[in-house]
Amino acid sequence: MSHDLRGPDLAGSRDETGRNETENERLDRNWNEILQELRVTQTGTQILTGFLLTLAFQPRFQDLDSFQVGVYLVLVAVATLATALGLGPVSLHRALFRKRRKDAVVNLADRLLQVVLIFVGLLITGVVLLVFDVVTSRTVAVVCAVVTAVVLLVVWLVLPFRHRPRS
Repeated sequence: MSHDLRGPDLAGSRDETGRNETENERLDRNWNEILQELRVTQTGTQILTGFLLTLAFQPRFQDLDSFQVGVYLVLVAVATLATALGLGPVSLHRALFRKRRKDAVVNLADRLLQVVLIFVGLLITGVVLLVFDVVTSRTVAVVCAVVTAVVLLVVWLVLPFRHRPRS
């Protein structure tokens, strides 16, 4: 016979996910999952941002045409926004820590992370555009950027949407 160590008030009280957890435990679990996702996105964003910031100091940077410089500057802005938004949940947590507002922290962090993913997708697509434009041709660059955007949309939106449980 199995016993629930958290007490009789929770025994057998499963939520819609089949978990046997309190609201606070669910919020803690969700917060930890958001933190893991933020670690992954922040690492990728930091690598791309670092790559972009070093480009301006390379000798070949002077050879870029106005389109390439424009794309580069937009990418630096997008990378900066992605980094700032990616740090938003940390700031939220600091501001609301010990104020019994973990529900707000989790919900706002979830929304920020969704926006961060949009900016990271734009950043990845833009970096592909810039690199392929510099190395090959504008036509190849546009095709590669579009393919990248389509792959990201399929993997990040279409697949998860198709596998959502029906309500």
